[in-house]
Amino acid sequence: MKSKLFAIAILFVSFISFGSAQEAITTPTIKLEQTPGKFTVQSLTLEAGTYQFEIVNVGVDHEIGFVVAPKGKAAQKHHIKEAYVLKTIKDGESSLTQKVNLKKGEYIYFCPLNPTKQYSLTVK
Repeated sequence: MKSKLFAIAILFVSFISFGSAQEAITTPTIKLEQTPGKFTVQSLTLEAGTYQFEIVNVGVDHEIGFVVAPKGKAAQKHHIKEAYVLKTIKDGESSLTQKVNLKKGEYIYFCPLNPTKQYSLTVK
């Protein structure tokens, strides 16, 4: 009886571990570079789904950040918090966001610290 329970427990743990590894492998990362006053990619079109953003500081002499919000709603209360970078980014460094689930619609992305204009992010 103990060996049966042990085998079931191992199978369950293996299943959970495999699921987590699969999720980590399949989450696409969108890499965006910020230069003084702008992003090098000035619009994005993505399929609905879960993404991580990697933001790179290329030549901005102070720390930068990253914001995603619904189009027309740039105020902080509308920011998608999971899309904030995990730390502000110094010149020559990068940072990831958490996993961000984007549904069909129109969004904007920008950096309030650089600052940049608001760029278009369309999710189909």
